[in-house]
Amino acid sequence: MEPYILIVSVLAAAGLSFFAGWYLNSRSGQNKITGAEERAKRILEDAEKEAGTLKKEKLLEAKDEWYKRKKEFESEVQSKRNKAQAFEKQLISREENVDRKLDLLSKKEASLQSLDREVTERKKRSEEREQELQKMVEEENNKLERISGISREEAKKQLIENLMETVKTESSQMLKVLRDKAKEEAKREAQKIIVQAIQRTAADHTVETTVSVLNLESDEMKGRIIGREGRNIRAFEAATGVDVIVDDTPEAVILSGFDPFRREVARVSLERLIADGRIHPARIEEVVEKVKQELEEEVLRTGENTLLEIGLHGAHPEIVKHIGRMKYRSSYGQNLLQHSIETAFLAGIMASELQLDVSLAKRGGLLHDIGKTVDRSVEGPHALIGYELCKKYNEHAIVSNSVGAHHEDIPMEHPIAALVQAADAISGARPGARRESVEGYVKRLEKLESLAKSFHGVLNTYAIQAGREVRVICNHDKLDDAAADQLSHDIANKIQQEMEYPGQIKVIVIREVRAVAYAK
Repeated sequence: MEPYILIVSVLAAAGLSFFAGWYLNSRSGQNKITGAEERAKRILEDAEKEAGTLKKEKLLEAKDEWYKRKKEFESEVQSKRNKAQAFEKQLISREENVDRKLDLLSKKEASLQSLDREVTERKKRSEEREQELQKMVEEENNKLERISGISREEAKKQLIENLMETVKTESSQMLKVLRDKAKEEAKREAQKIIVQAIQRTAADHTVETTVSVLNLESDEMKGRIIGREGRNIRAFEAATGVDVIVDDTPEAVILSGFDPFRREVARVSLERLIADGRIHPARIEEVVEKVKQELEEEVLRTGENTLLEIGLHGAHPEIVKHIGRMKYRSSYGQNLLQHSIETAFLAGIMASELQLDVSLAKRGGLLHDIGKTVDRSVEGPHALIGYELCKKYNEHAIVSNSVGAHHEDIPMEHPIAALVQAADAISGARPGARRESVEGYVKRLEKLESLAKSFHGVLNTYAIQAGREVRVICNHDKLDDAAADQLSHDIANKIQQEMEYPGQIKVIVIREVRAVAYAK
């Protein structure tokens, strides 16, 4: 009985627990549903409020954008309206101008028509007068023919004969003047051509610059140089183009030639042949050819070193070779390379002082006599030959012009050309630059002073600056200022006519008045 009661009580307790749990769960679920509904309502209300706020903001933004676009449109329309009004005013103004021009053209047309009528009338009157004059001339001619008893044709013939005689006399006088002038110009031009030819062939002083002396250990070597029946000396002269003079000068032979480069080749070749001891035609040709190649390389090195010394670069290899060949050329006894280097430095200094391109000035000074290094088979003045050479190897236009214009063979196109010409004159005119015998130098100075002193009113004359300037002291009682000025021109003209000199001579006439008084 008791187990049964225990089981029932247990079951009853379990059922009660189940009911209590079910009840509690149902109540909690109901509470959750209610809370969820309340939260959903609150969310909906918040969303509605937010949507309303957003709607208001978007509406405000849309209104602002609309007002902005409206304002822009109105301003654009106003701007176009202003432009249209301005264009309309411009068109009105142009129309007014066109109207005024039409009025002017109409007035001018009317004026031209009146002028045309006036010209036509004048032409008609002039033709009538011309006919009247022709009639009068014919009448006068007829009267003259009747009075003189000579026909018109005979009068023309006599007049032509008289005119021909007059023209012959005047033309003969003019021809004499032209002939004299042509002779003077031809003489000057011939002298110029001769001087240029001498410079080109490096034959400025035949005795002083065209021979080289080679010393020998003994006179026995002369026989070996000559060779059997002269075959060695003939082969040597044929290979070098230089004359070998073997005379009574003890232990020396003379090499004579107008080309310094050939003379140097001959000198070095003969020294090597003598040192080697083997002197025969085949050996001579071999040594001469080898020496030529070595000297050609030396010419190139000399040109490169010269450019480095002056501070230039970028020259064509052929130009460099021609610069090196200057070492073996001379002008009036002055070494051409040293003269060109000196000219380059002088031109560079003057260009620097004048704020010009120093590099171009130096280049023009260095290359100004490059035409003298060209083979003498090329005809023409050395300045123009150098000009063409510089153009051929793409030298700067200013440099080419400086080379061609330094003797005024072509017009100067830049101040640097004038600087190069001045530097060339300075280098050649400085004391000791060019060779001149003492006796000839003294005679030239004496003649210069005596020639200037031969004029009336001259007291004393002084030749200075190595004969490139003469100062004349004149008597102030016998000459006034105008006469002193004329005296300088007269002396200069007489010097030019009667003397030969390099460069130019400056004549300075000094007229001085001194008043002296003594206080006792």
